Order: sequence, then C-alpha cells, then structure tokens
Amino acid sequence: MPITTRSRSQVQATIPFKQRKPRAIAEAKASQKRSQSVPPPKTATKDMPRKGPSTPRASLSPKKKRVVLPPSPRKRRHSGNSDKENISIQPPCSPTKVPRPSPQKTPLRGIRLDKLDINENIKESPSSPIASPRSPQKGLKPLKLHRQQDENFTKAKRALHTSLPDRLLCRDKEVESIQGFLHDHILNNRPGSLYISGAPGTGKTACLKYILEEDKELSDVQAVFINCMSLRQSQGIYTKILTEIGGGRSKGNLKDSQRELQRRLTSAGPTILLVLDEIDHLDSKGQEVLYTMFEWPSLPKSRLVLLGIANALDLTDRILPRLQARPKCAPELLHFQPYTKNQIVSILQDRLQASDGGNQVLDSIALQLCARKVAAVSGDIRKALDVCRRAVEVVESDVRTQTILSPKSPRQLSSPSKSPKKKSPVKRVGLQTISTVLGEVYGSNIVSSNSQSQTFPLQQKLTICTLLLTVKEGKKREITLGKLHESYCKICQRRQVPAVDQSEFFSLCQLIETRGIMSIKAAKDTRQTKINLKLSQKEVEFALQDKVFLSSILQQGLPNAKTSS
Repeated sequence: MPITTRSRSQVQATIPFKQRKPRAIAEAKASQKRSQSVPPPKTATKDMPRKGPSTPRASLSPKKKRVVLPPSPRKRRHSGNSDKENISIQPPCSPTKVPRPSPQKTPLRGIRLDKLDINENIKESPSSPIASPRSPQKGLKPLKLHRQQDENFTKAKRALHTSLPDRLLCRDKEVESIQGFLHDHILNNRPGSLYISGAPGTGKTACLKYILEEDKELSDVQAVFINCMSLRQSQGIYTKILTEIGGGRSKGNLKDSQRELQRRLTSAGPTILLVLDEIDHLDSKGQEVLYTMFEWPSLPKSRLVLLGIANALDLTDRILPRLQARPKCAPELLHFQPYTKNQIVSILQDRLQASDGGNQVLDSIALQLCARKVAAVSGDIRKALDVCRRAVEVVESDVRTQTILSPKSPRQLSSPSKSPKKKSPVKRVGLQTISTVLGEVYGSNIVSSNSQSQTFPLQQKLTICTLLLTVKEGKKREITLGKLHESYCKICQRRQVPAVDQSEFFSLCQLIETRGIMSIKAAKDTRQTKINLKLSQKEVEFALQDKVFLSSILQQGLPNAKTSS
C-alpha cells in the first residue's frame, strides 16, 4: 500500500503542474509590463514546494526555462543608476537601443543645430568668412569705382533713347498741320483721309503719337493704331480693324469681314480715327485693299478719319492712280523732310542737357561729326541717337577695363578705406570713337566683304549684279523673283557659268537679305515674291567694279532674248 500511495502522489504532482503552466506564462507577461525596479521571478519551480523528486518533473524542467523571458535590452552594466534609466521599457519586438555617440564622431547631418552655439564656433575660427553678428566687421562695403563717372554714362545712355520723347523739336510745322487736320475732321464729325510720307526716322509716327497724348480735345476719340507690317497678308486688315473697334471676329470669310466692317463704319456713332502705319505693306493684286481703305471716308454717312503713314512720297500717284479721277477719295498729303545737320545737333544737345551729367560725356566736336554724317546720308534722327549711344557704350567698357587692370600700391590693397581718394579725369567720347562707330554703321556690306572673298560667293555676286541691272533698265526698285531668276539664267548662260534652280536661287536671295543689301516680301507663290534693292545703285556699282568679271557684266548689261539664243 505505501508503494501505491507514493505512486499516486507522483501522479497528483504532475497534474497540477500541467495546469499551472499557462499561469506561469501569464505571470511572466505581467512581470514584463511592470517596472524593472522589481526583479523578475527567476523560475516558476522555486515558488512551488517540492514534494519529492520524480522523473516527469526532471523531464519538464527545460520547458520552464523557455518560458522565462530574458532581462531588459537596456541593461547597462557600467551604470549605477540602472533603475532610474530603465523606467520606460520598450515592447519585446522593439530593436535594441544603441548608446548615443559623441558629437565629434557623428556626421554633419546628424548634428542638431539648436544645441550648437554658432557664435562660439565662429569665434574659435578667426579665418572663417562668416562674421559674427555680435562683432560686425567695419569697412567691408561693396567696392564702387568711379561712381560719378558711371552714373554719367548711364544718364547719357538713357537720354539717347529712340522712343517717344517728352518734347518734339524741329517739327513745329508738321505738328500744327496734323493737329489742324484732326481738329477740323474729328471735332466737326467730318470724314477724311491724310497721307503722311517721309524717310525713316523723320518723326512721322512720333508726331502723331505726341499729338494724341498731349491734346486734351482728342483724348475721348476712339483711335485704332495698326502697324501693317504685323499682318501676314493684306486682306487680314479687315479682321484686324473689326477686332480693334470692338466688333469681334467675323465667322465668315474675308469678304464677309469687309462687308461687316463697312456696315459699322457707315452706321451712326462717334468718329473713328484709324491710323495705318507702313500702309504700303497692304500691297495686293490690283491694289484692291488700298483703294478700299481710301474710299471708305468718301462713303455716305461715313464716320471714318483715315491717316496713312509710309516712306514713299509718290504712293498715291504711282500705286493708286485711280484716286486722282475721284477727288473725294484723294487724300491730303503731308511730307516730312529729313533732319538737317543743325536740327540733329540741337536735338542731341537738348537730350543730353535734360539729363544731369549726360552732357559731360560727349564732346561737341563729336556731336558735330555725327550730325554731319547722318544728315548727309539719310537724315534719320534714330540713327544719330544709336550712333551716340553706341559710342558711349564703347567708352564705358574701355574705362571699366582700364579700372580693373590698373595696378595698385600695397598701401591701397591693405587699407582701401584709408587710401586718399583722387578724382580721375572723366573720359569723354571723342572724334576717334565716333568715327569708328560711324564706319561700323554706314560701312558698305559689299565693300567690307570684298576683302574676304570666301564669305561672299560668286553666285551671290551674280545675283546682286542681275538685280542691279534689272532695276536700272526697268526703273523700278522692286522686281519679282521669277523675272529676276530668268535674267540671272541668261547672264550665267552668256558667261558659261552653271546656274542654280529657282529654289536654290531663292535661298541665295535670303542669304543676301541677311547682309542688308536687299529686302524680300514673301508671297503665296514663290515666283511672285518681291525683291527690293536697299542700297543705292552707285554704292553697289562701286563695290562690284573691283572684279574684272563683274565689271564686264555691268558694262554689257542684261542680254536680250535674241542675243542669248
């Protein structure tokens, strides 16, 4: 019997152990959530009293060791305040925490700027380019050399602008004529037309804009200003005008736009002032567009006042001869003469005196030379302003180059603020600078390129010869591309020179246009493209007579159909 009782006790000892196994796991998890100040239980078997050794207990001992969790990962062996440091316990799946390294070993991006004293670092490194805000360095101001002279150059360049000036000089008669025409027609509700002609740069557009801005009686007039060079085709002027006067775009074709615009111009309402700058660019087949423009003011109940501006003096006589048969449609004429030498000098001096210090830049002799040259060539005031402004820019760049490259003493380099200030002589624009700029502006493109024959091929010279001969015989400055190519082929055939086709010939004309020798007006058909000689005939003849081959072509002239065959 005692044997049996001992065996029963062994069985009873194993059964409660199996029931206490999940309880031990719960206690282990609860101990993990507690504070680490309380030491965790070492094993679950020490709390339980042993009744006696048994083989099943010995076999389950490794399972108890698996249930027990390891100590905290933030255990610090060298620290004595481990209880205070390990108050916050991380979850069991969190990574182990690494001790914070010293700031000297961390990279730059790991340093917190709010914990650094920037001022102390700057003080410790005297060679640092960053100055401390507590001790600002004195004397480090931006270096400005010859400030007064630079300001004079800037004022002179601003005064020599080509835009609308504050006041117009030497155009009193023209301004009175335009102002009288506008007052007579606009204030009295009378339709009419005025054609203003003159060379480029004579003040045609500037006078008209000046009157519209300064005259208070014309401030309420509905003015439409259109530059005809901005149009792709001449028929597009109808849609452009209809859009400007507030009628919107017509949904139909160009003829519908023309009818709608004519209906609006003849309806009741205030007078409309229409200014067409570069009106000669409205060239079309039969000159229908130009005739329509000048006929609108003569329509019954018309409220249109037309002002046309162009360079050609005989536009109405040469291109629009039918206007002479209808006196009501013929416009009034006003011609602007080119500026004379005295007028150009007075305008330049007035511009420079209006700016403080600008008159100290250009010599009076240089202004006289510029005015004489411009008045002898074209009388273009814009060209004179451009030449003077370019001369000022040349002198300004020379002064800056000399200032940068001028040697300095060691005393000036060490203490520039204490060095004595010496007023350098103001450099002015003289005769040499003006003559150099005038040579660049009015130098012949053909003469300058004759020295470099590689940049001006023979085919381009033959094209210029053909254009010059065609203009001389036809007495017209404009010629179509088809006729010019036919004459070019005849000259090449007589001189036994291979000729190019029409497409390549058009490319040659475009290359010559980039040199400023001719101008091209594009058309839908390539053969109808109009080519105009921009240089004077004497200048082209003088430049092309350098070569024996080209001079002989100019002497023989264009070949006739019989001789060429």
